Amino acid sequence: MLTMDDIIREGHPTLRKVATNVPLPAPQEDKETLKKMLDFLVHSQDPELAEKYNLRPGVGLAAPQINVSKRMIAVNVTDHNDDLIEVGLFNPKIVSHSAETTFLENGEGCLSVDRSVPGIVPRYARIKVEGTNLEGEKVSLRLKGLPAIVFQHEIDHLNGIMFYDRIEESDPYKKPLPPHEVIKRNEFDNPIS
Repeated sequence: MLTMDDIIREGHPTLRKVATNVPLPAPQEDKETLKKMLDFLVHSQDPELAEKYNLRPGVGLAAPQINVSKRMIAVNVTDHNDDLIEVGLFNPKIVSHSAETTFLENGEGCLSVDRSVPGIVPRYARIKVEGTNLEGEKVSLRLKGLPAIVFQHEIDHLNGIMFYDRIEESDPYKKPLPPHEVIKRNEFDNPIS
């Protein structure tokens, strides 16, 4: 079982590397790693387990965050219809996106960042992501709102990008040019990853 001890923190060189593709079909070791990443997210969102194992809740996790520089992400988040999106992907990529942007009103958080980093992180409002799931099937997902933000945050990790790299340094609360939408989340909601 993964715990917070397995999550590397900002400053660790792996977080700034571009992760390598996973050969497909995925080796058993990589499947087991991705399954553990998904389990971590589920455990972290269970209040009893989170308290028992001292887990910070999260809705996404990228393999580089556990010091595995491979293109694997796990996501466990609900969409605007309250439907659960629980998926692990090998070699995910954004194949198309909207011109419209979005951002989380209260900013983004990250399991690899132990501090608050205020500011607006501009993201595409809608994206299409393709990848391969744990069963070896090609998956194509059309995402909007919070799930779109989560997938962009995790795919950034695969490219050595931290969420705060996208905050305008000279004006952290500078909103993207319209059209854009603001996603409101409770300040106690789970950090992204």
